[in-house]
Amino acid sequence: MSTPTRAPGVAERAERLWDAVTTGDEYAAGDVVVKALDDGADPETLLLDVIGAVQRRVGQEWAANRLTVAQEHAATAINDRVIATFGYVLKRPEPHLGRITVACVDGEWHAMPARLLAEVLRLRGFRVDYLGAQVPAPHLVAHLHRTGPDAVALSGSIATRLPTAHATITACQAAATPVIAGGAAFGPDGRYARLLGAEAWAPDARSAADRLAEPLPRPYTGHEPLDDLPHLADQEYTLVTRSSGRLVKSVLTGLEERIPAMRSYTDLQRQHTAEDLAHIVEFLATALYVGDGELFTGFLTWTAGILTARGVPATSLVPALDLLEAELRDFPRATELLGTARTHLADPGAGSEQTA
Repeated sequence: MSTPTRAPGVAERAERLWDAVTTGDEYAAGDVVVKALDDGADPETLLLDVIGAVQRRVGQEWAANRLTVAQEHAATAINDRVIATFGYVLKRPEPHLGRITVACVDGEWHAMPARLLAEVLRLRGFRVDYLGAQVPAPHLVAHLHRTGPDAVALSGSIATRLPTAHATITACQAAATPVIAGGAAFGPDGRYARLLGAEAWAPDARSAADRLAEPLPRPYTGHEPLDDLPHLADQEYTLVTRSSGRLVKSVLTGLEERIPAMRSYTDLQRQHTAEDLAHIVEFLATALYVGDGELFTGFLTWTAGILTARGVPATSLVPALDLLEAELRDFPRATELLGTARTHLADPGAGSEQTA
């Protein structure tokens, strides 16, 4: 009598999917999921603890310089197509709960977290309108007026989209639709979701689906966005944002004067350096918007790790911060943020009390 074959566990399935997506084998990736579903695996577990876990690992390996950008994109594309398999293999439950619109903030192209949430909500019996990445607020609001959902689940991974997220949350609330926010952009504890007035926040898809099982509070529309962020009255965010192009150009010129080797950069190297500087200015502006220096310091700490993994000293960021601070010497909040970040980069232990 033959012994029954043991079905793979979650970790083994995740490892098999990892091998498939990192070698670009879409068929093998699909086989992992189809076989798991045939074996009776829980679909939500497959989505979040296998596909979701592999997707997080893809990002971590790129950050550690063990996957190229092309490999990261290919793996993400395969995972996205694997998720589509669920619609062909599973018999969907009839929607018996509320209607939820799932969308990413305009300018947010990391759609996988929103896609996973949409699938989990469908599995649990919600009617879901999944709008995908980069949804402009006017189009989102037009959809809300047309369909009348119970809530919007708004996803954001990149913190620089927080000002746009704020406008989107406000627009949804003006359309009498409450918002639950999620994704790394809103902070690990949801602080920016609360700051920007969302009715709810969830750290992951399971928590979001659990929260949406009960109605969200109806939005209060009796205040203006500036009421949430009174510090914006100093205009520093607006002025830094408007002058970002000039700031990048000035800092790039200053770096070439300080670092002679940069004068022989190719056009492509100069372009990449300018893009890096633009990211720094954009995160500085976002930190000014939300009034939280930890956002800027956290970004620079992450950037330092990326540079270190690629053999570039993290202290190479310091001259750029010096030059940027000189350009913004008349902006008290901006110079304070830059000074704290520079100190932290020069001595990571020095700013621990402010950034803990």
